[in-house]
Amino acid sequence: MEASLTEPSEFIQRDRSIHPAAFTPEYKSSVLRSPRLPLLSVQNSLSEVTGPVFGHGDLNPIDNDLILNYAKTGEPIGERILVHGHVRDESRRSVPDTLVEFWQANAGGRYRHRNDRYLAPIDPNFGGCGRTITDANGYYFFRTIKPGPYPWRNHVNSWRPAHIHFSVFGSGFAQRLITQMYFEGDPLIWKDAMIKIIPDEDAVRRLIAPLDLNAAKPLDMLA
Repeated sequence: MEASLTEPSEFIQRDRSIHPAAFTPEYKSSVLRSPRLPLLSVQNSLSEVTGPVFGHGDLNPIDNDLILNYAKTGEPIGERILVHGHVRDESRRSVPDTLVEFWQANAGGRYRHRNDRYLAPIDPNFGGCGRTITDANGYYFFRTIKPGPYPWRNHVNSWRPAHIHFSVFGSGFAQRLITQMYFEGDPLIWKDAMIKIIPDEDAVRRLIAPLDLNAAKPLDMLA
């Protein structure tokens, strides 16, 4: 079902042809995580769809600056980057005042998490997480360090390309979307097991952020 851009529908059917199947043995974690029974569609209540409401007063001024929001004895090590974009719905309308959360590994490819045993060191000045709220046009940005790739136990010599995780809320928790962003030109993208299970190449390309050399101006807002 195709939604009109001039008369957006309340419900838009998901195009499942671009999504990987829940059970994909090539991605070993899916074997334990995928459901064994058919999913049930449950009608959301009004409170689930409309609340809670996130406001700028709920955030600290540097929540969207991962270079400073965990710094203790100095600034983190790594290539500084600015990530920015727009949150839009299925009808390509801007989504204002929505909470965007992000988390990532440090420049060496290690997460600040007790279960991450990768040999790369933990950066004492980098927490690897932040959040922001979109403006009236659905625009967001944050400053961070480019994350490093890291090996994982999917198969022998399996590496995850550099990526940043995103959590995007609509008007309530029931509308939460979790996804990942990759970096243009990374040769590990097309060798990644998670990428390989996505059946639509165009869908993969939409996950890859192009280099934007004209995005330096917002850095003045964080200086």
